[in-house]
Amino acid sequence: MATTVTSTGQPAASEGNALTWLTEWIKGHRQAATYAGVVIVLAAGLFGWNLLSTKTAERNAGSQLEQGRLALESKNYPLAASVLAQVVENYAGTHAAQEGTILLAQVRLAQGQTQQAIDVLQRYAPKADKDFRAQAYGLLGAALENALKPHDAAAAYEQAAAAGAQFPFLRAQFLSDAGRAWVAGGDTAKALAAYRTIAQQLDSTSAAGEAKVRIGELTKGAAAGVVK
Repeated sequence: MATTVTSTGQPAASEGNALTWLTEWIKGHRQAATYAGVVIVLAAGLFGWNLLSTKTAERNAGSQLEQGRLALESKNYPLAASVLAQVVENYAGTHAAQEGTILLAQVRLAQGQTQQAIDVLQRYAPKADKDFRAQAYGLLGAALENALKPHDAAAAYEQAAAAGAQFPFLRAQFLSDAGRAWVAGGDTAKALAAYRTIAQQLDSTSAAGEAKVRIGELTKGAAAGVVK
């Protein structure tokens, strides 16, 4: 008996093998097929719900963040602290909450609450997203300087420089801050290392000129000490 053949030379009957098998399987396993269909529908529904919830949370957090920012700019620090603390607590994990943490630390510093700012930033900086890590460590360095902890401040500035390494001007600025803090802490060797990195690797930045001046001052001081 002749067999019908397709244009590619394969038996026509083989084209429907997969579809036929699937149809027969569903007929024989209706309950399992129903469960599978329900699972797929539920998964799609949960994905859509999570996506909608995330967008709603980001929108609400962004709105509150703007309120906190305006309060900070108008120097209404109690209101700014209250609003920003709510953003950080209620919308953890959102972009707005990350930025809110930075602004909240700025508010604490403006209120003279240096230790509270340090506490906030020490918890946040190590786990901050890469877009906020350099800023978090830089602000932590400033807070530690205010607290008269130059060695800790210098270490924070160096972490800020490492986090902002893709931006030469930012890295140079934080290294300059680190150098200043090392000098304040009496560690000339580490200060020179920071300034030399700027002068040798980041000489196109605006901080390079000052770095060279500081190197000159520190090396002359060291030479004078040796002569004495």
